[in-house]
Amino acid sequence: MEMQRYDTINNKNSREIVLLRGSGCKWRRCRFCDYHLDFSRDEKANFEISREALSHVTGRYGVLEVINSGSFCDLDDDTVSEIIRTCGAMKIAQVHIECHWRDRHTLPAIRERFAAAGIRIKVKIGVETFDADFRDDVLMKGMEHVSPAEIAEYADEVCLLFGLTGQTEISMKNDVETGLALFERVCINLMTENSTSVKPDGEVLETFMRRLFPIYEGDPRVDILLENTDFGVGRKG
Repeated sequence: MEMQRYDTINNKNSREIVLLRGSGCKWRRCRFCDYHLDFSRDEKANFEISREALSHVTGRYGVLEVINSGSFCDLDDDTVSEIIRTCGAMKIAQVHIECHWRDRHTLPAIRERFAAAGIRIKVKIGVETFDADFRDDVLMKGMEHVSPAEIAEYADEVCLLFGLTGQTEISMKNDVETGLALFERVCINLMTENSTSVKPDGEVLETFMRRLFPIYEGDPRVDILLENTDFGVGRKG
């Protein structure tokens, strides 16, 4: 079955979204993540897959989100050029990308390259939580115990991960409120079963759904993914 790599997000911050394939995450140590398995070292094959996904972009909202199993810098140069070409053809002026903290040094050149084509870049970093000890010592995010303010120097948006043993209503709410105070947008992902040893905690998920989901569901700056394929891309079939 082929993986769905294009879709539209029609409610909050309406945009088109593509899931491209690159050389993969260089870190690959996050204990909860198997997203990095969608990769290949074959740049030609990656480009063909990514070009096919980009061929569906219409520019209907003037905004495109580009994700891949790693940082934006893990995409080959031909794919980046195709993204810029597609944006120009479809009059897309804003592109959202993802970046691991350890690749933050690549962002100035990326912003500059897209700015030269008249395109604004918005950067999303997966922090999972602002509790640095939990994030880096338990989840193994590799973010060097940096502070929220330091992250905000590089990123416009953040991803949070809820539904893990050890999280509480207070800790999750603090994460969301910190994100809203320092960043333009917050994307909440609920932990779903995958191939890693980290499993969803039913009680924590129930706490989020009962106590916090009603608070943030309608917030235009907060995306909530109950399943990791809720944006449409990543589904098979």
